[in-house]
Amino acid sequence: MLTLHGYWRSGAAYRVRLALHFKGVAFTQVTHDLRRAEHKADSYLGLNPQGMVPTLVTPEGRITQSLAILEWLEETYPTPSLLPSTAIARAEVRAMAATIACDIHPLHNLRVLTALRALGQNEAGVQAWIARWIEAGFRALEPEIAARGGPYAFGRDVTLADCCLIPQVFSAERFGVAMGAFPVLSAAAAAARASAWAQAAHPAHQPDADH
Repeated sequence: MLTLHGYWRSGAAYRVRLALHFKGVAFTQVTHDLRRAEHKADSYLGLNPQGMVPTLVTPEGRITQSLAILEWLEETYPTPSLLPSTAIARAEVRAMAATIACDIHPLHNLRVLTALRALGQNEAGVQAWIARWIEAGFRALEPEIAARGGPYAFGRDVTLADCCLIPQVFSAERFGVAMGAFPVLSAAAAAARASAWAQAAHPAHQPDADH
């Protein structure tokens, strides 16, 4: 049995839940409330010295970093696949996923927003910062997704790109980012998250979610 250490509203943990549910892999969850700094407890730092979520504990050992976890899941549970059949298409999917996981999400995660506030930035400035980087990334992704023909981020099959896109759109909506300029991206995210596997992974449906 796999154990996912995460937090219901973590975008990175959300990516992993999506892949697990898409592949139908059984797992248990252990929550670490980021608002209470539970991810900085010594007991968790022993598991993940970076003090970040998610961490996936497997029978062979533990894995940190969501993209590494997604790749491990794809190699270990290859069916249904989250990567296309050709090398160039797989590279393109990985590039889309990295645009979100490496270039958009890190700039508005909790530790960055906490640092901005500690430096004296007011809430209007924090919101402007969030919108700036989400919109910049979405402007790059919109034509990439449009070129694939839909309904998902990379054509007719769900991929790692969707596992990254769905949580990023959730964050954009949560932070009030205007999505009107990204109709194709929004439609791709909506198509993927309408599925039962995506609904099961939704933050609101997690055992530690605020209700």
